Amino acid sequence: MHTDIHDQAQVELRLWDEIEDGRFGMLGLMGDPHRHFQPMTAFVEPARREIWFFTRTDTDLARDVGEGSPAMFVFQAKDQDVQACIGGELSVDPDRARIEKYWNAAVAAWYPDGRDDPRLTMLRLDCSDAQVWISNVGPVRYAWEVARANLSKHTPDVGGRASLDLH
Repeated sequence: MHTDIHDQAQVELRLWDEIEDGRFGMLGLMGDPHRHFQPMTAFVEPARREIWFFTRTDTDLARDVGEGSPAMFVFQAKDQDVQACIGGELSVDPDRARIEKYWNAAVAAWYPDGRDDPRLTMLRLDCSDAQVWISNVGPVRYAWEVARANLSKHTPDVGGRASLDLH
């Protein structure tokens, strides 16, 4: 799918679609250099510019989140043609409606006490900005661009990067 990297609306739509399709990325809090990002499953609400994640209240990530803690979600699409780093504020939000809405067999596997587990909660990332890298070429064109770049001593022309303001 070709995305005009200069069309902010097109890039944002592609970003939400790819996260919805791929679901998996790395989530972490900003500020403390000793914190590591953690693999999480994302549930997007593009109209609200929110990403939701299941967790338990006794996890280190949930315990470390204050109201509106700076955080980032790093994502790569399944076909590897979109990469993104999304910044925002992370909050613990035990929204029962969202737990019900997003509960599925894959989620249930990680929470053996079920959706009524009193420790089950949600994390909500209120997205504020993103850096998005999009490759608009397939594997053949990519190989051609790499070969051409090595011969011409220029970088490959495979796509570009966009900055999004998600407020």
